[in-house]
Amino acid sequence: MIHRVDVRTRQQPDPLGQAIRNQIAEFGADSGTISTYRIFLIDSDAEPAQIRRAARQLLADPIVEETRPANGDYRVEIHLKPGVMDPVANSTEMAMRDMGIDVRQVRTGRAYVMDRKIDRKELERIVWRVLANNVIESLHFEPFLPDQLPSAQQYKFELRTVEIRKLNDDQLKKLSRDGHLFLSLAEMKAIQNYFRDRNREPTDVELETLAQTWSEHCVHKTLKSAVEVVDEKGNVLRRYGNLIRDTIFQSTQQLMDRDGSFCLSVFKDNAGVIAFDSSDAVCFKVETHNHPSAIEPYGGSSTGAGGVIRDILGTGLAAKPIANTDVFCVADAKYPNDQLPPGVIHPKRVLQQVVAGVRDYGNRMGIPTVNGAVYFNDNYLGNPLVFCGCVGLIPRDKIAKQTQSGDAIVVMGGRTGRDGIHGATFSSAELTETHADEFSHAVQIGNAITEKKVADVILQARDRNLFTAITDCGAGGLSSAIGEMGQQLGAFVELDKVPLKYDGLRYDEIWISEAQERMVLSVPKDRIDELLELCRGEDVEATVIGHFGTDHRELLLHYHGQEVGRMTMRFVHDGIPMPTRKARIGDTAVAAASNHSQVVRADAKQLLLLLANPNIASKHWIIRQYDHEVLGGSVVKPLVGPLQIGPSDASVIRPKLNSMAGVALACGLAPHIEDP
Repeated sequence: MIHRVDVRTRQQPDPLGQAIRNQIAEFGADSGTISTYRIFLIDSDAEPAQIRRAARQLLADPIVEETRPANGDYRVEIHLKPGVMDPVANSTEMAMRDMGIDVRQVRTGRAYVMDRKIDRKELERIVWRVLANNVIESLHFEPFLPDQLPSAQQYKFELRTVEIRKLNDDQLKKLSRDGHLFLSLAEMKAIQNYFRDRNREPTDVELETLAQTWSEHCVHKTLKSAVEVVDEKGNVLRRYGNLIRDTIFQSTQQLMDRDGSFCLSVFKDNAGVIAFDSSDAVCFKVETHNHPSAIEPYGGSSTGAGGVIRDILGTGLAAKPIANTDVFCVADAKYPNDQLPPGVIHPKRVLQQVVAGVRDYGNRMGIPTVNGAVYFNDNYLGNPLVFCGCVGLIPRDKIAKQTQSGDAIVVMGGRTGRDGIHGATFSSAELTETHADEFSHAVQIGNAITEKKVADVILQARDRNLFTAITDCGAGGLSSAIGEMGQQLGAFVELDKVPLKYDGLRYDEIWISEAQERMVLSVPKDRIDELLELCRGEDVEATVIGHFGTDHRELLLHYHGQEVGRMTMRFVHDGIPMPTRKARIGDTAVAAASNHSQVVRADAKQLLLLLANPNIASKHWIIRQYDHEVLGGSVVKPLVGPLQIGPSDASVIRPKLNSMAGVALACGLAPHIEDP
């Protein structure tokens, strides 16, 4: 039976409702007073009295909230689509079971009840702009109480192969695009030749593995490609065999050769590591989550924050996350609604939601967000830039890691779902107006509480020497994580042993899903029991799904005892054909960037107008949403001055409270500077 509980604030008029009314007014509509409700749909055979007890004691705060039906003639309800991660629902399920109430499933939603009518078509347009995202949510104009909550169908195994050996060039390109592989023709032909040599067609999971591993997101093939610098006549002036290796890597290595005591691990792990003091080191990682944030800003930014935190946990034998940072580039918040291109979310909502995503993830994990920047420019309308960063502290004797042959493959943390499928290839493609529909499965919703528990377990396991290597399940999921860790040894994986969020996933979906809050560990056989016992004690799920080390250094994938994938690690990692790109030098050298600073005499009115520019105006409304005091190590805050209202040039944190050593964290952003 499905029970429904509606919860609203006792304070009326509703403060949240008033804020939403103001947003709706920006579209020229008057909704009147709005009351907001949190909705819980509970699938349980419990007696109504037990559900009422849970509502009083668990779902509503009796001081400021009350449970009452969301009644009203003019209403909208928003519910998550089936399969979308619902962290609040997961926590509610566990809490109700702790209360002795048997519950099968909980889903949450929200309702908005208005006292004035708005034309249905106009209201729907406003809802998708202000309140909801149709990629992950559904809209209802009547109370939603289904007979049963949606559930996935059981999966019936069928090994699928992809015909590739006989395809011509045009057909290969079509397969790459239609299959969301986003590989070049040269890459598709390399795959075709590999399977021609083996006289068989690839399985779907083999093709997906190569697409993830060879994606721009994972392998950075543009930066690693060969580059010929030519003049206007085509004469080669200089050649780089590998652009990033022969420039940034080379210069960094030269600095390390002069003084190897500062850079301790560079360009070979999830984050770079530099010296901090005699016993510890600092690591730092920043990555973008632009494409996911363009489709679902909250999920995109929150999983961006969660991803870099996991990168820190996956550096060496695990670093402790100690601070977060971010940079957001969006279009003008006052951009005209009627000029938005198809499929583009309004920049005001984008900014509000990316801030909320980073805020919620960092605050819930207890990691201070101490630094950041925001820039407004209409060039970011279709593709906002969302940078998330994390700083970690790691013991110097835990920097090195090495997977050992015979080690068990242990997956720890969140379960696998369809969220994040094709995340790596999607992030490597050019964003178009159809991506919101095509790649709704690539959108993820994070669960910071799960990651917090995983982080606590990993740091304890590190100090007990329970694993030899670790990495996170980022883009490409298990495909990338296990593929990287087993590059030198090979790996054997039983995909049917991977814990799932729900039934119905195919073996290839299990392998490439980027579903959040998962880490992969290489665990010696004599340490497995101790690690699993530690996980049970901290309510963290951990499962052995295979082992590292195979004959002929192969990647072997099985599903219920049947082989579904077999490729050499050499081809997976070294078989990608690298292009040679041209860099052309013109007649004149590039001029120095123009200096925009100049003395301007302005009266008070002009000064106020200047200060009101969104790129100059205070960002305190963002900064004050972040907890920058948690962990107690913030020495210089993001806001400074007598009233703490002015921005600091940098923030300083004190990672070890028994030491006076600190870390300064700042960022620079100047997209307005252009070549003259």
